[in-house]
Amino acid sequence: MKKLLMLQPSTIKFLKALKLNNNKPWFDENRKAYEAARQDFADFIDQVIQSFAVKDPSIAHLKAKDCMFRINRDIRFSKDKTPYKTNFGAFINSEGKKSMTAGYYFHLEPGASFTGGGMWQPPADMLAKVRQEIDYNLPEFEAIILAKKFKATYGPLASEDGQLLKRVPKGYEPDNPAAAYLKHKSFVGIMAVPDADLTSKKLLTKVGAAFETLQPLNNFLNRALA
Repeated sequence: MKKLLMLQPSTIKFLKALKLNNNKPWFDENRKAYEAARQDFADFIDQVIQSFAVKDPSIAHLKAKDCMFRINRDIRFSKDKTPYKTNFGAFINSEGKKSMTAGYYFHLEPGASFTGGGMWQPPADMLAKVRQEIDYNLPEFEAIILAKKFKATYGPLASEDGQLLKRVPKGYEPDNPAAAYLKHKSFVGIMAVPDADLTSKKLLTKVGAAFETLQPLNNFLNRALA
């Protein structure tokens, strides 16, 4: 594998151009540029996996292809009929990219790149187990997400529109000490990655540090499902 530690400027250039030309004729004309950009992203994700597997051996068996998502959009039920995503994404999870358990994520999109991970919109049975674990072990959970390093890296848990219940879920009292966390439908940490960092030799180290900070949260969430 080539030693890059970072992403190539040509990869960023391709994604920017795709955003301006999101149509099949342009994509077909630029397929070689796409294939080179995708390979560059895959090489970087392979490096992330190999590097961070020292801290989390559960991902050591993974390859980039196990983690990366297709660039084609599913437009069947969308008003937006543009055929391609304008980003590359990889979900690094020991059970594969389709797993609903907690894992690590890297999103490459010029102007909107980020890294982090956690558990995104798990099904009801899994969500119930996580909420129960938080209720039973609130001090441990808060020690993770309120830790100085976690807060400096991710801030509070992500809470985009639609990701929080208006009331505590059924079975819990409104004055439950964990009420604010029990309302979450996802448990995710997100750290923005500036464009300047994407082609920096520090990128691999920066992503690895973000994953290491997130690891205790992933361990807590996945333990709830055991």
